[in-house]
Amino acid sequence: MIEKGLDVFFEVFLRKDSVFFDKKALQSNYIPETILHREEQTKQLANILAPALKGEKPSNTFVYGKTGAGKTLTVKHTTKKLMEVAERENISLKVLYINCKIKRSADTEYRLIAHLARELGKSVPPTGLPTEEVYRSFFKALNKQKQNYLLILDEIDQLVNKTGDNALYNLTRINEEDTESQISIIGISNDIMFVEGIDPRVRSSLSEEEIIFPPYNALQIQAILNQRVEFAFNKEIIDFGVIEKCAAYAARDHGDARRALELLRVAGELADRKNAKKVTIEHIDDAEAKIDRDRIIDMVATQPKQYQLVLYSILFLQSGRKNSLFTGEVYEVYKSLCNKTNTSILTQRRVSDIISEFDMLGIINAKIISKGRYGRTRDISIEIPETTLPKIKKILEDSIRI
Repeated sequence: MIEKGLDVFFEVFLRKDSVFFDKKALQSNYIPETILHREEQTKQLANILAPALKGEKPSNTFVYGKTGAGKTLTVKHTTKKLMEVAERENISLKVLYINCKIKRSADTEYRLIAHLARELGKSVPPTGLPTEEVYRSFFKALNKQKQNYLLILDEIDQLVNKTGDNALYNLTRINEEDTESQISIIGISNDIMFVEGIDPRVRSSLSEEEIIFPPYNALQIQAILNQRVEFAFNKEIIDFGVIEKCAAYAARDHGDARRALELLRVAGELADRKNAKKVTIEHIDDAEAKIDRDRIIDMVATQPKQYQLVLYSILFLQSGRKNSLFTGEVYEVYKSLCNKTNTSILTQRRVSDIISEFDMLGIINAKIISKGRYGRTRDISIEIPETTLPKIKKILEDSIRI
């Protein structure tokens, strides 16, 4: 009976009208024909990359800016236009793109170079060869066709965090080796200070040009949303005030246009599920709550066991209490939980560091307070919405097996 009910549900869904015309226009990988409010950055990048069309090596470039500031979008848009001209004029040029945060192929130096070699047509196993041999295969692949390569390393700081800066050092030195081809690196990062931590030799050769992306303001985000709405939704679907509310939410989050687009997409999906004729401000509010709830749940579920034990200690202490907690109290409960779950006990200093990380993630609020000659501690309060707490506790209990 259940299966028959599902058949009916899906058949009805197929025939049902949707608020969307083309939902892809709201996705992060969608590249519009015009990138709004990034004209200056697009022009800078185009000027840097244009020499590739004449067979010259463009400068290595670093692109900085907060999440949702249009960095990846602008780089992909500009390199797409560059490749259209190159193909039209029969100019030998290739763009390689790797997201170092989500690609498992960028979590070791070996995997990164092996992935690049495979992108150029060389068959390299994912593991098993000496790293030097993988580099040789990559160099052979580069030399097979004399041309310029543009290597886009998105979230490049994640690559360095995972593999160190040796891969970057070797990639920047390729042009000094006996190679027929030239490679230019475009690094994209949210962390403007990230290069300060890498080897000075790598920094000097890598960071030849820098482009800074400032956050969008609320009016700019409104313009971006209006542009995407034209393609994403059917006519007259978006209710009065929806775009403004979306933009205000995103401007509050440091001008994150990606978040604004996600809000609008989730609001549209909620409207569809309720068979609504329009996307309203109420749908935006519901979408905001859902996204925050899902983000917190995903974050907690993927934390290491030690982190989950610390967080569960905080939740355990907070239950039924009106006043805030202190680090020492959390540490005592944490030790007790470690003994119950047969887990090694971290030092109080390390637990304090974990509490700081949860503070940065926005899961808790941990203010440092002075206790005079008794030192310092943290005044801890929970920032997780009340409606989400039971689910978070269940996830933690199942994971740490309390």
